[in-house]
Amino acid sequence: MMKNTVLALMMLLMSTTLFAERKEILINSDWHFRFSHQVQRKSGQRVDLPHTWNAQDALSGKQDYYRGMGNYTKTLFVKPEWKGKRLFIRFEGVNTIANLFVNDVHIGEHRGGYGAFVYELTDCVKYGAKNTLHVKVNNALQLDIMPLLGDFNFYGGIYRDVNLIVTDPINISLTDYASPGVYLMQNKVTKKQADVNAKVLVSNALQTAAPVQVNVKVWNGDKLVIEENKQVTAAPTTTTTVELPLTIKNPRLWNGRQDPFIYRTEITLTANGKVLDRSIQPLGLRFYHVDAEEGFFLNGEHLKLQGVCRHQDRAEVGNALRPQHHEEDAAIMLEMGTNAVRLAHYPQASYFYDLMDTNGLVVWAEIPFIGPGGYLDRGFNDIASFKENGKEQLKELIRQHYNHPSICFWGLFNELKTHGDNPIAYIKELDALSKTEDTTRPTTAASFSHFADDINKITDVIAWNQYFGWYGGSPSDMGKWADKTHKAFPQYKMGISEYGAGASIYHQQDSVKAGKATGWWHPENFQTFYHIGNWQAIAERPFIWGSFIWNLFDFGAAHRTEGDRPGINDKGLVTFDRKVRKDAFYFYKANWNNEDQFIYIANRRHTQRTLVQTDVMVFSNLPEVELFVNGISVGKQKPDNYATFAWKGVSLSNGDNTVEARSTSKKIKESDTVRWTVK
Repeated sequence: MMKNTVLALMMLLMSTTLFAERKEILINSDWHFRFSHQVQRKSGQRVDLPHTWNAQDALSGKQDYYRGMGNYTKTLFVKPEWKGKRLFIRFEGVNTIANLFVNDVHIGEHRGGYGAFVYELTDCVKYGAKNTLHVKVNNALQLDIMPLLGDFNFYGGIYRDVNLIVTDPINISLTDYASPGVYLMQNKVTKKQADVNAKVLVSNALQTAAPVQVNVKVWNGDKLVIEENKQVTAAPTTTTTVELPLTIKNPRLWNGRQDPFIYRTEITLTANGKVLDRSIQPLGLRFYHVDAEEGFFLNGEHLKLQGVCRHQDRAEVGNALRPQHHEEDAAIMLEMGTNAVRLAHYPQASYFYDLMDTNGLVVWAEIPFIGPGGYLDRGFNDIASFKENGKEQLKELIRQHYNHPSICFWGLFNELKTHGDNPIAYIKELDALSKTEDTTRPTTAASFSHFADDINKITDVIAWNQYFGWYGGSPSDMGKWADKTHKAFPQYKMGISEYGAGASIYHQQDSVKAGKATGWWHPENFQTFYHIGNWQAIAERPFIWGSFIWNLFDFGAAHRTEGDRPGINDKGLVTFDRKVRKDAFYFYKANWNNEDQFIYIANRRHTQRTLVQTDVMVFSNLPEVELFVNGISVGKQKPDNYATFAWKGVSLSNGDNTVEARSTSKKIKESDTVRWTVK
């Protein structure tokens, strides 16, 4: 008996030595999926994650797309050498309710479709054997889970990654709202010194206290900037909070698109000279504020936030995005010259926040507390369970993404109404909770209420969703409204959280006439006209701290019956499949991107024309452009204040025409050519 015990202890020590640091194993492949109504044996299909069951029906414009329960099952072999370790499973996103069963035993339920969650499996699995994971997922509407409604699809499924994580019995906690268990708190940052407090959560599953050393190293590439150690006693069967102050002299700052520098922070737990666990976290040091008169300042320098909004879905795959999808979206933002993004209307994939960190975009991150806007039903119910769920989702958002330097604002709500169950008292609770969770970042919100309403006075900064020129009025009304609001409430730190107009690349016309917002005709050239007028109003008002175009990409909204097909909100500057950049995209690129030289002829898709006289509009960031029609120069032009070149009354020939715009500089070879036919 003693011999077997000694052998077992030796094996345990060997496994601890060989597999001391955590292992993260992606388990996305080879799941089995069936709907809840498929009760027959061998029903369903094999799938790989990320997966949604609504990629077809929701995107076809089927308003009653399936919102119910789906079942995911996976066979998982648990290695015998993991005995004595701790096992966790981490889901990054399951919409909306997830119930986990291991070997048919219920482990836990997570309520909310956009935050990560973790369960410990250590005592739930059979070692050296196959185990069955079963996840029951439900995306039906729940009155006690945010969001209650929204102008987008609620795709059901396990649509983000799932990881199995193996750790030592003593680890950096994984179960604090699925956070990394490390919080790098930037107490004070200046150009001369950064004071950071590293808060590390040490989880001890043993029945006895254990002495451990917490080590924090901050690296600039291969150069060690600072190192701090702390010897602590990890209390048994609980989590111990350890804090280590860090002071960095003359720090290199995270400075947005100009210099998105990030220190690498390495947090290590050791005992008796052996590594127990390790975590790598980003540390992007920056300081910023918003001024009611002059807008946003990053590291003491004014920065006009030229932003877009982004939904996390795309054609064919819905919200089940892969890394290359996130990378393509980020690349398109950079191409346009964007320096800020509102990730609407919910927490998005961790990888996308990583991309924003490394590319230097300022991020507005928010919870899915969404009002009805112009639709029926409500965004807020004064129900205790609903309010508690919203607080849980806010904690998830902040704790999971606390260390991302790109995140500068926590968003609390979008387009809420105050009649009936009034959300104001609850928003105040969310605002207070945000400040308890994070003392460094301001709160914001996207309002559409009258500027005098009390709902606009809660968050640290406020922004409005305004669609002057699309849902009534004209683009010039944006400036009039902004001036009136600023005059009436000069203390508001005000931004524009949404503005946009629908456009189909297939809808072309000779003159600039508005389509009907809720109708089938959404001409592309009117979207361009809309954005030119709105951006001029925004750009000329320094008190607007930031603006966010709605939307960078077309996105799925099954209830929409407009544009060139049902089921799509076509306000994007880029098509749903990311293949075509609409004309308005290049207007912004010409104004925001000064590095990538280009010339773009607008109205290019209006290839079949009836008029021989036309105006030609070109967007370019070059100082001068010359226009040619059928090889004959029509003249040189310099841009107006908004990188736009215009030739009035240009004569085309009956039949085919070649229109070319060229740089006038011999050193710059940029040009663009289109072909138009007059019949």
